[in-house]
Amino acid sequence: MTRVLIATTPAPGHVVSLFEIATELTRRGHEVRWYTGEVFREQVERTGARFEPMTEGLDFGGRSREEAFPGHAGLAGLKSFKVGVRDIFYRTAPGQLADILALLQRFPADRILADDMCYGACFASEKTGIPLVWLANSIYILGSRDTGPLGMGLGPSTTPWNRLRNAALRFAGDQVSMRDLRAEADRVRAQVGLPRLRTRAMENISRYPDLYLVGSVASFEFPRRDLAPGTHFIGGLFGVPPKNFDPPSWWDELSGDRPVVLITQGTTANDVERMLVPAVRALAGEDVLVVLTTGSKLDVERLLPLPRNVRMERFVPYHHLLPHVDVMMTNGGYNGVNAALAHGVPLVVVPATEENPDVAARVEYAGVGVVVKPRAVTESSLRAAVTTVRTDERYRRRAAEIAVDLNSSDAPKRAADLIESAVVFQDQIPTGGIAR
Repeated sequence: MTRVLIATTPAPGHVVSLFEIATELTRRGHEVRWYTGEVFREQVERTGARFEPMTEGLDFGGRSREEAFPGHAGLAGLKSFKVGVRDIFYRTAPGQLADILALLQRFPADRILADDMCYGACFASEKTGIPLVWLANSIYILGSRDTGPLGMGLGPSTTPWNRLRNAALRFAGDQVSMRDLRAEADRVRAQVGLPRLRTRAMENISRYPDLYLVGSVASFEFPRRDLAPGTHFIGGLFGVPPKNFDPPSWWDELSGDRPVVLITQGTTANDVERMLVPAVRALAGEDVLVVLTTGSKLDVERLLPLPRNVRMERFVPYHHLLPHVDVMMTNGGYNGVNAALAHGVPLVVVPATEENPDVAARVEYAGVGVVVKPRAVTESSLRAAVTTVRTDERYRRRAAEIAVDLNSSDAPKRAADLIESAVVFQDQIPTGGIAR
């Protein structure tokens, strides 16, 4: 029996992919404890793991970003990205570390399994020597000679010129645009008694994990010659279907003759005007059924009156909804995009902030959808994108091919096998990180 401590940032996108893995680990007889936000207690306990609450760590679970961090309201672009990383992930790490070290005193874990931005767990592994396993909550986040810096939405680089461009952009990021975030990472590490890491910006907060599990497939990722040791694409992880599902009153309309377009911007984004309003207006006169899921608490008054072909709900489980969907329009949340692809649903992506542009770049690269850049968002551009994806069979065929890849792997089993073996790769990783 192996003792596994799971530690996750208390946000849905960082938690949901781990439910299936935790269930598989407990099914195999391993002792699992899970440190995360109180709002996830019931779901954690349903996996068979023992819930461990956050005390010193900031528990912002169940709140939108603006509710948890009021100073973030109104931020956009690079400023929003950097402030988000600083406040949500870096500055919360020392409290998480205190909780996890105290927990390890009474539960001497053999493995720490964490989402790849729960830095308190990373610090705990570094201090104790317990092998660290990351489960990616989004795209592969570590740098590469063959890709541009995170957040820029650049495609893969196959030429010497593009690799030179990447190196220049990384240098500019380290020395200019990300300099303050880099300094913040150094400060946080010093606060918890850890030395500075001389790696590139966005990687100087944590040592690399022993295993890096990516909940997708290689066919939906850019090719790289320098993947970190211990990286495995394990297939799709989409959470556990809800125990009870009470369909909305309009549910039978999904089986009608009209194509179904799902519009969603995930569980935390709450800017109604950026995508939702123009999308609803763009499709109002089209012969399609539009399902709009709002996710977080929104000012839905700005969406009213709804057109006759629009059905709005705060949340409908993807497990039940996506089998009926012909096109999904999204801001580029990684879990939602992978869930759509697992059902062979092609995409229209209107990327927002954080890593959304990078997810959009992968949608474009894989040929599974159309990207509408933020500055190009109009009612006509969104209508044209939906029409293109709906009528051009190339997108559906390619999405179906990715679906085969995603569904052919038993991701929870593959993850559990790797966690049980937990081969330690740290000795293979130079102090300065992967060679540039």
